[in-house]
Amino acid sequence: MTDQLRLMAVHAHPDDESSKGAATMAKYVSEGVDVLVVTCTGGERGSILNPKLQGDPYIEENIHEVRRKEMDEAREILGVKQEWLGFVDSGLPEGDPLPPLPEGCFALEDVDKAAGELVRKIRAFRPQVITTYDENGGYPHPDHIMTHKITMVAFEGAADAEKYPEDEFGPAFQPLKVYYNQGFNRPRTEALHQALLDRGLESPYGDWLKRWSEFERKERTLTTHVPCADFFEIRDKALIAHATQIDPDGGWFRVPMELQKEVWPTEEYELAKSLVDTSLPEDDLFAGIRDNA
Repeated sequence: MTDQLRLMAVHAHPDDESSKGAATMAKYVSEGVDVLVVTCTGGERGSILNPKLQGDPYIEENIHEVRRKEMDEAREILGVKQEWLGFVDSGLPEGDPLPPLPEGCFALEDVDKAAGELVRKIRAFRPQVITTYDENGGYPHPDHIMTHKITMVAFEGAADAEKYPEDEFGPAFQPLKVYYNQGFNRPRTEALHQALLDRGLESPYGDWLKRWSEFERKERTLTTHVPCADFFEIRDKALIAHATQIDPDGGWFRVPMELQKEVWPTEEYELAKSLVDTSLPEDDLFAGIRDNA
């Protein structure tokens, strides 16, 4: 192990890195940690969610190129490195019954084969820590679920020279910890909701909390709370860079910044696997690693 700490964040689409763990990444960059975002797809089938840009014919015809440029801007803002895995966005199927996924999309790839592409990135970058989504994808988008699957296979496979031969995938390497992003958690949502009401402000979370049980998500174990309030502004700036996906006047930004910093100054993670000893709860993704680096 070298003195350099390295963090890899594996995400499904451009914009996911800015909405999940962005302040954490910016914090670690400021401390000299080498941070790489791996984006599995180009977000080609993503809807244009910013009402101000809907109906723009150039954006609609060139969404892949537009989202790539947005990713470049967000990468610069966060100070991270970023690489693409090159898979095709699966889209979010809607309807009852759900339509079949499009042929050739990421979610229909062979898991072991797709994981091999991530193994290449892991072996080249050699991160001690990897972050990704839980088995539900954070929310049940097929690309988020597939991102979880290939990351967990690659976490083990990066050290397996038989499954992924070194002459094809690079020298074997074993990451030490993998975490699930859990920034959208109920305790945080309830705390911000109540803080807004206590100050006589309107909360955007009321309907979320009423519908929480409809999501049928089990309560997750929040093992790791990373203090990163000083980087919330950078997080929001990176998020706004994804202009096709984020309305700067929308719900993402309705909680005053100072209230966020006061009430919930951390981003949360669930430790999924660790090959080093650590004590829970943690306040550092490199707990158990940093002292030995």
